[in-house]
Amino acid sequence: MGDCWVLLKMPAVRYQSGEMVMGRWPGSSLYYEVKVLGFDAESSLYTVIYKDGTELELKEPDIKPASGFQTRPRSRSRSPGRRRSRSRSPARTTRRTSSRTAAAIITDAAVPSHRDTRLKDSLEVRLSPLKQTKAAVNNGNNKHAKKEENNTASNKGEATAEAGPDKGQCRYNLRRRKDDADAKPAAAKPEQLVEEDAKPAAAPGAPTTTPLDFGGKIGAFFWLLFLPSWVFFLVLQVNQEDPSLTNSPPLLPPPGAFWDAQAFGLVVLWIVFQAVLYTLPVGKLSEGMPLRSGERLKYRTNGFFAISVSALAIAAAAHQGVDITYIHSHFLQLTAAAFLVSVLLSVYLYVRSQYAASEQLALGGSSGNLLYDFFKGHELNPRIREFDLKFFCEMRPGLIGWCLINFAMALAEMKQQGLDAPSYSMLLVNLFQLLYVVDGLWNEEAILTTMDLMHDGFGFMLAFGDLVWVPFTYTLQAYYLVRHPVPLSPPAAAAIIALKLVGFYIFRKSNSEKNAFRRNPSDPKLSHLQSIPTATGKSLLVSGWWGVVRHPNYLGDLLMALAWSLPCGFSHLLPWYYMIYFVILLVHRDARDMSECRRKYGSVWDEYCRTVPYRIIPGVY
Repeated sequence: MGDCWVLLKMPAVRYQSGEMVMGRWPGSSLYYEVKVLGFDAESSLYTVIYKDGTELELKEPDIKPASGFQTRPRSRSRSPGRRRSRSRSPARTTRRTSSRTAAAIITDAAVPSHRDTRLKDSLEVRLSPLKQTKAAVNNGNNKHAKKEENNTASNKGEATAEAGPDKGQCRYNLRRRKDDADAKPAAAKPEQLVEEDAKPAAAPGAPTTTPLDFGGKIGAFFWLLFLPSWVFFLVLQVNQEDPSLTNSPPLLPPPGAFWDAQAFGLVVLWIVFQAVLYTLPVGKLSEGMPLRSGERLKYRTNGFFAISVSALAIAAAAHQGVDITYIHSHFLQLTAAAFLVSVLLSVYLYVRSQYAASEQLALGGSSGNLLYDFFKGHELNPRIREFDLKFFCEMRPGLIGWCLINFAMALAEMKQQGLDAPSYSMLLVNLFQLLYVVDGLWNEEAILTTMDLMHDGFGFMLAFGDLVWVPFTYTLQAYYLVRHPVPLSPPAAAAIIALKLVGFYIFRKSNSEKNAFRRNPSDPKLSHLQSIPTATGKSLLVSGWWGVVRHPNYLGDLLMALAWSLPCGFSHLLPWYYMIYFVILLVHRDARDMSECRRKYGSVWDEYCRTVPYRIIPGVY
């Protein structure tokens, strides 16, 4: 009756400010009690607040009136039919989330037809009040610190917190019925909450968009023009006798100078060669992180095999007399060819995304604006059968091509400078960056937990970055050294090597901690790590390297970037481009993380920021 009265009074707004309703947590089938704060008529979104302080904007289909959920006393006896409903069929799924004071697990257990045929296949959850406490910090095995009174348990990265009832304000603990047999009777009778006429594991509707970044729609248009222009400017500038950035930009060569059919053919051949290596049944078949639908995609992680075969193929080609320095002499044409391939790939990706199911779309690339979605990527994981286009481009042609180009620059330096071996500066740049790439391919599985793979759609931003930006701007230091050799003394070389090793250790150690914790925080090897549980079911690391700064992997990356730039000396700013760019990139990524995590984790994120105050550099930033 209450809902009907609202509809009669205000047809355009079904739920009024201050009304308590049940709101679906984005990306799941879980419903929590929320309070309506307001309604935006322009976007048709309701602003609601959850009991842990998290504010979200929900569409009307994601909100249900409280009257749509009925409670009934839970029978202490179990019929044989109910006991049989504990078994899990392959089609059944379980979702679990937790917060400082609440955890929810929802199952689609079958309800015996002799009890209530109407409720068959409906969602059944048990509601028990929880005592509200301060955010608790727990370790990898989900045992609280001694000062905490409550216990938590974890399964595959999703914690469950339980506490006794509180006479005051309560949270809710939603647990599977199969766990009820092991639970001790509570002082107050628990209740069972059944959502009427609900379907289990219903597929989400149209994807919810996230706040626009990179300057929004206008910013996307700017970046689409600026990024290719900047790359071609760098390539033309580094080829000057005096590549100082204070000089006037070089004159544009005639349009014909950008195109070379052989260069285009070599780029396509290189990508096809890497694609063949990727599809070979060699190496581990790894599972990605769960998608919004609960599905976990499989990836062929044989990157180390691919770079090993590529190295042998290049060595064989050089032995047969193939001129590898062609890469140096036709660097501009190769850049243009790679750019053309990235544009064609981006157009294909956007067109195919128009036919993808809603759950396959990236939240960050579903703004409805053509240019923005083309830039950010509309589809999250575009695949041709089992061939994952985003994962392949992220790890193969650009990264391995980076090493190939560096090798060609070393040969070009020897040829132009009349050397019998590359200079110390060239050797350090080649070896440092080769180590970085080989390490990434050896630990290829770790990239499955990164922002690019988990959240960003595959569009122009990543396609251009993977195929053009990485191989043709990250190699500028080696390209610079071909015509501008920088002598290094043994002590200077040793100091630079030490800096590189320190940065590499921090980078690898922190990334290994993060990857292991995301995959299985209950691993005994991670028992020393402390974490803060959140309402999403994930936990935030606050110890180890992740207790020093919020992004220790960024810190290691910056130290390595510094070690790559030092061999080029201080005569020109251009070879320091990578260092400058990386600082801007990581600061921007940190800002994106801050905005996204504050929206996602609510007040828990503020607690985390107080626990780990520094972002990237301890004591500085």
